[in-house]
Formats: sequence, structure tokens, C-alpha cells
Amino acid sequence: MNYHKTVGMIESLLNEHNATYQKFEHEEVRTSEEAARVRPEYSLAQGAKALIIRVKKDGEKSFAMVVVPGDKRFDTKKVREVLGASDIRFASEDEVLKITDGVKPGGVPPFGILWNVPVLCDQGLFDNDEIIFNAGDKRVSIAVKTEDYIAVVSPQIKKLV
Repeated sequence: MNYHKTVGMIESLLNEHNATYQKFEHEEVRTSEEAARVRPEYSLAQGAKALIIRVKKDGEKSFAMVVVPGDKRFDTKKVREVLGASDIRFASEDEVLKITDGVKPGGVPPFGILWNVPVLCDQGLFDNDEIIFNAGDKRVSIAVKTEDYIAVVSPQIKKLV
């Protein structure tokens, strides 16, 4: 199968860091709930839901990635406080496609480092020994040990939900 090039970029990055991970191919999914159904050995809470937001701070606009457990939603007020932002909003589909070189919403992996986008993770995600996420293509998931994910991505970890 031909998958989005991001899948290979993530695998290369994980291999570079000798990370423990497993790759799964499955039917196309868009939501965390759909993904949990095709990955029955993993809970919805183990799913790392990656969302790109536009941040307005000191009159400047930029983007950031917020990653939360698949069964949670982030608290806008907490994210604004952590980022010191006056306003945040979800990135539009066009913005997501442009930032990620064509990764469609629903397939965005929690690897903002691939696109120089800062990554902010909810600390509850790391209550799990392993997390799983769509890997840049809605037909591919990767499960990785949480300590390996943290070592590779170096996210900012805060209470966001």
C-alpha cells in the first residue's frame, strides 16, 4: 500500500531513537472512537489525539499541537494559560494540510516536531505505558512506549483537560 510519507518519517525517527513501537494497518478511520474500534487491544484513553491550533499571542499568530487522550477534550482556558495566548482556535483544514505537507485532519500524528510545530501534551496521556495514534495516514496506527515517545518528541507536559 502507498501511505502518506509521514508514516515513514515517524518510523525513521522512532528507529533512530531505538524506540519500541508496533505498526498496525487497518481500515480508514477519522475519529478517536473509530480508531479505538479497529484497535481493540488498546483503550480509547491510550489514543493520542493530536490537534493543531492557531495561537494568537502578543499580536503574533503561530501554530501549536495539543495532544490529549482519545477520550478527552482539552480545556481552552488551560491551553491559553499554558501558552500565554490571548486567543486560540482550531487550525482550518487548509492550514492543517499546509502545515503537515498534506496530512488530513484525523490522520495527524502527535509529532509536531516533523513540521517545527511545538507539542503540548496533557499529562494524563502518560498514565498509560503505551500510546497509539494515527501515523499521518488514516489507515496506519503506531503504538509506542510512552517513555520513548517523550524521549523522541520532548513535548511540553501540562494539565490540559
